Amino acid sequence: MHGLLHPRPFRRTMEKMMKRHLLAAGLLTIATQALAETPVLTVLTYDSFTSEWGPGPAIEKAFEETCACDLRFVPAGDGAALLARVQLEGAASEADVVLGLDTSLTAAAAATGLFAPHGHTPQLDLPVEVADPLFLPYDWGWFAFVHDRTRLPEPPRTFEALAASDLKIVIQDPRSSTPGLGLLLWVKAAYGDRAAEIWQGLADNVVTVTPGWSEAYGLFLEGEADMVLSYTTSPAYHLIAEKDDSKAAALFDEGHYLQIEVAGKLAATDQPELADRFLAFMLTEAFQSAIPQTNWMYPAVTPAAGLPEGFDAFRPAKSLLMTPEEAQAARDPALAEWRTALAK
Repeated sequence: MHGLLHPRPFRRTMEKMMKRHLLAAGLLTIATQALAETPVLTVLTYDSFTSEWGPGPAIEKAFEETCACDLRFVPAGDGAALLARVQLEGAASEADVVLGLDTSLTAAAAATGLFAPHGHTPQLDLPVEVADPLFLPYDWGWFAFVHDRTRLPEPPRTFEALAASDLKIVIQDPRSSTPGLGLLLWVKAAYGDRAAEIWQGLADNVVTVTPGWSEAYGLFLEGEADMVLSYTTSPAYHLIAEKDDSKAAALFDEGHYLQIEVAGKLAATDQPELADRFLAFMLTEAFQSAIPQTNWMYPAVTPAAGLPEGFDAFRPAKSLLMTPEEAQAARDPALAEWRTALAK
């Protein structure tokens, strides 16, 4: 009987194979159902937040360990571009949370009616008090012009001195970038009715206006400009990550404008509870400890380990900040002054 199987062993073999097949199919079905049932939280944010060197990857991993969900960061340009996208998409937006607006945009964002209250009353470590029912701060910093002190050992100490110099500066577009808008409000807060005059003086210093922060800072590092609009904490990055102490922030006598970055929950989200959990998680040690050495900003809640080396090296003596309503009222006139000056 060589070459032939006995009927009973053959039948048992076939039964085992069928059971394995059914088991595998069942496991595959269960896995597919589990995958389909895993809730997805979509967070709309700015490009640098999601980059491999930004806070996004670490925060995604840390939150997913607690939420049994899939956290997805969607980059949408620079900070001011986020609001434009939300306004365009309206209630049809697939985003659940928007992370990366700041207080210069929150009044306009609230006016859309697209955001829902966050319901938190946190204790925050901010230089000013912020209590907004729709938008929750997660980090903050001061805008500043960063320079290389090996090439520019004595930077100007006022906007007027900068305008009177032949220094080349790179700034960001206020229509797409929160630092760019922050610069307009900085000049407006410091000079009031003289803001247009200051911009007339600064116009010939501006060599490039970029859509966002990353492009501007890259041009500065490539030597295309003497100074770049950034933050007082930017030199700390070079000090810590590159062991390079050549970068510095020019401290201006007028004071420095504050940026307070916030996140908000969209009212049309289909994951309201998960969005609330993310906003609560945003103020925990796991999130806040990632901010200083990935986003290079001051965290809204100081981590247990404190602040990294270099964060207090360029702390301004005076802070400037408009209320959200003041910033909204000042935006269009300041933008008109800026465009008029740079068009000449």
